[in-house]
Amino acid sequence: MLKLPSWSTRGLRPIGVFTDIDDTLTTEGAITPDALQALADLKAAGLQVVPITGRPVGWSEPFVNRWPVDAIVAENGAVGLLPDPAHGLRKIYQQDTATRERNLARMQAVGQRVLREVPGAQLSQDHAGRETDIAVDHSEFAHLPQSAIDAVVRIMRSEGMTATVSSIHINGWFGEHSKLSGARWIVRELWGRDLDAEIERWVYVGDSTNDQVMFERFPHSVGVANIRRFEKELKHLPKYITQRERGAGFVEVASLLKSECIPDPFASDPPN
Repeated sequence: MLKLPSWSTRGLRPIGVFTDIDDTLTTEGAITPDALQALADLKAAGLQVVPITGRPVGWSEPFVNRWPVDAIVAENGAVGLLPDPAHGLRKIYQQDTATRERNLARMQAVGQRVLREVPGAQLSQDHAGRETDIAVDHSEFAHLPQSAIDAVVRIMRSEGMTATVSSIHINGWFGEHSKLSGARWIVRELWGRDLDAEIERWVYVGDSTNDQVMFERFPHSVGVANIRRFEKELKHLPKYITQRERGAGFVEVASLLKSECIPDPFASDPPN
């Protein structure tokens, strides 16, 4: 990983920024005023801003209209939460209703198996707000050793689930969606564009192993400094790393983009 100041961003003409939330935007579980201002600065510069998180729908809903963002993609790409002046917010899903209902009972059964077989395992406190996945707490309110984290992942995958580890939770779900497919989907749904065709003009910021698919695909990927915690477990590292951790690291990224990457208003495919 290269130090962030070595990133030559001139000429990037960025369209937007995708960012993880927990321990990337937030610090000690909350967004700080400087990180919130960084989001506002990116929006003011004309960029599209989309947090994409393993957090559930219910947890994410309050932030859609409070934060200066175009959308929040929750549950590792499964659900899009969109600001809606008339109704507060609008929800869109990658899976249809029948599929979500069918998977719900299966996920709950896997969750109970995890609780039976892994000593100390407990479902996340935001579990009730989840619609398309389950989450086991490993570092938010409970603390699991790496051996237990690995055991939870093995159980989820043995049941046919996709399983990823964030900085706080182990998430499992049925389906092929991911943060990357969610990013592609939301760009198509909101702006009718192909993310892969313009990937050189997007930036991704994250901090843990469930961001790997984004680090691998985005040429302009940044890890906030606390990603060092997961460095040995990452097969795909971000290209750059900030000096500071968590929200303060995100502020570094936003400051660099704001100062050097004003979008080109005369581009053939300018940001909406």
